[in-house]
Amino acid sequence: MTKRGIIRPWILILLINVLGYGLLALNSSGVGNEIIRTGAYVTIALMVAYFVVNKISGITDNYIFLIVSMLFSIGEIMLCRLDYDFAEKQMYWLFISLTVFLVAYILFKKLEIWQKLGYSYYVLAIALFLLTLIMGTVQGGSKNWIVIAGYTFQPSEIIKLLVVLFLADRYTHPERYRFKKLDEDMTVSILVYVLLGFFVLQREWGTAVLVVLMHLVMMYIFGARLKVMLLNLLFAIAGGGLGALFVSHIKVRISVWLDPWSQVMDKAYQITQSLFAITGGGLFGTGLAQGSPWYIPEVHSDFIFAAICEEFGILGGVGVVLLYLLLVYRGIRIAMSIDNLFYRCVATGISIMLGLQIFIILGGVIKLIPLTGITLPFISYGGSSLLTCFISIAVLEACATKKADSETEAIGIEEK
Repeated sequence: MTKRGIIRPWILILLINVLGYGLLALNSSGVGNEIIRTGAYVTIALMVAYFVVNKISGITDNYIFLIVSMLFSIGEIMLCRLDYDFAEKQMYWLFISLTVFLVAYILFKKLEIWQKLGYSYYVLAIALFLLTLIMGTVQGGSKNWIVIAGYTFQPSEIIKLLVVLFLADRYTHPERYRFKKLDEDMTVSILVYVLLGFFVLQREWGTAVLVVLMHLVMMYIFGARLKVMLLNLLFAIAGGGLGALFVSHIKVRISVWLDPWSQVMDKAYQITQSLFAITGGGLFGTGLAQGSPWYIPEVHSDFIFAAICEEFGILGGVGVVLLYLLLVYRGIRIAMSIDNLFYRCVATGISIMLGLQIFIILGGVIKLIPLTGITLPFISYGGSSLLTCFISIAVLEACATKKADSETEAIGIEEK
């Protein structure tokens, strides 16, 4: 990307932030200066992080961070509109996430140990599960939070990324996963379902669905045996069916999905208010700070997309979806361009993880599928989710440099 090509998108992001935070400051009562300050800090932090990485290590795919910056800017503007306290906390999480992003990018780019760690990814995932079961607290019906010095952290967010790295190792080094009569496909399937057992113990149904789908898609892409793929699919369907029959939480979600209008003032209140907000916004929306998104419970996290559709309209919602499609597309494009099998698997897994997570939460908000309690990447409020998403993007950006490095080495060899 040329220098002009880099600057132009940042002008657009800057313009959106100036207009968004400016309008909110004019319509706010008592926190106008704080909103302006937050907008300035967020914009500067994103720009500095981008140009620092670009200058020090050289980002190969410039578009990914630009798309992420746009998504976060939209989300932070909406959080300022919904509840400034959440927006302020999210701003601090952004500072932490960008710092970790820079470190993760450099480490994953410079070090070559990642494809040698083998079972370490799986062992670390199990350790985080055990830590959560021992020290975890229950929030929203799930025991998947750890409180440290007054701050909450969700280990399952990190576990998703560890699963991607674990699956990448399996397809890179299948010999590590062969035990007597079990081939690598069966071994990894058993290990994945052990992880699902921990998710069930924590009542973390949304992430469990995400991990199962990730596993199935990775098996399909990298050519696992058809028999094992069908067996996994049957197990997944059977597990979902048993959950729908015997787990009260899942039964409620499915009944609400099938017929929300019979429970509109009770268990389906959240989803029906989401649908009212989306339809109430129409094509062009009510305008920023002109809607009534506070009628939706948990609007700052699970249902922030409904608030975006209400105030920015269906066109605004479609714009957000297109940004996500571009993000996943760039990730897949990176994966297809890498010769190294491990990094290709990692880039593919991260793209699949983000794509499935986006589909699951957006599908739940618009009642396309039963609702699950996962966050919308880079937009919803949530420090653990934001941190993991930025680490994932850092790893994806680092994978993109592997192609550039190999091309540079090849050119050097030809010149000699």
